[in-house]
Amino acid sequence: MSKEFIKTTEQASNYDHLEAMSIAEVVEHINTEDKKVALAVEKVLPKIEDLISKIVEQLQNGGRLFYIGAGTSGRLGILDASECPPTFGVSAELVQGIIAGGDTAIRNAVENAEDNLLQGWEDLKSHQISSKDVVVGIAASGTTPYVIQALEKCNEHQIPTGCITCNKNSPLANTAQFPIEVIVGPEFVTGSSRMKAGTAQKMVLNMISTTTMIQLGRIKGNRMVDMQLSNQKLIERGTKMIQEATGENQEISKEALLKFGNVRKAIQYLQENDKENK
Repeated sequence: MSKEFIKTTEQASNYDHLEAMSIAEVVEHINTEDKKVALAVEKVLPKIEDLISKIVEQLQNGGRLFYIGAGTSGRLGILDASECPPTFGVSAELVQGIIAGGDTAIRNAVENAEDNLLQGWEDLKSHQISSKDVVVGIAASGTTPYVIQALEKCNEHQIPTGCITCNKNSPLANTAQFPIEVIVGPEFVTGSSRMKAGTAQKMVLNMISTTTMIQLGRIKGNRMVDMQLSNQKLIERGTKMIQEATGENQEISKEALLKFGNVRKAIQYLQENDKENK
């Protein structure tokens, strides 16, 4: 007997007559609802750990991580993937976000894109997806056809699958091998899953990418030693990291950073030089 599927993301808000509320009342109530999100995520930490363990295993063996979703969920996946190269210095190929409707859908809604049963798998195939990779479907409702069918095809081709959803016992969770179900309850604005559900998905994505990159050796101590030096702020941050790690002054630290273009390599260079001079 299948478990009951209740779409809590579509249930009526706990608040009514929103238009009659003052600005102070609206923000207070939204904040009250947002406080529930971290607690909901806490309940599924073991499930998040299971998925991350599989992702790390796949990436250590030469695979890639793909997020796939529609609408807000798809955009969140793209956001998380796009932050990995500048933050951790990895290739843009390692973590990739795919959204129903393609790049146009990042900024604009694409009609019926999420209802296409075949396109999700086609989009993954365009990246030469293989059993070395891992695919995480993201859908607040857990009912998005584009995402569900993509994961079903992945399962058929022995590609590990996970998901992040905000309804219990959804079709998506029943499809994914490593499901994460963060039950945040009704939204402040009924059905607006860009709110609590979106926040929950972002929190889980932060955990997935950050923990994975730590496990892959992309953090030293608590520092982003492989970050891309794409602006002056990051050069200054990198210089400070090198100073703290080596005890060198700002001028020498910055010179080494600019020479190698990488915090980790600059630290290694200065530490090796220091050993040779002792």
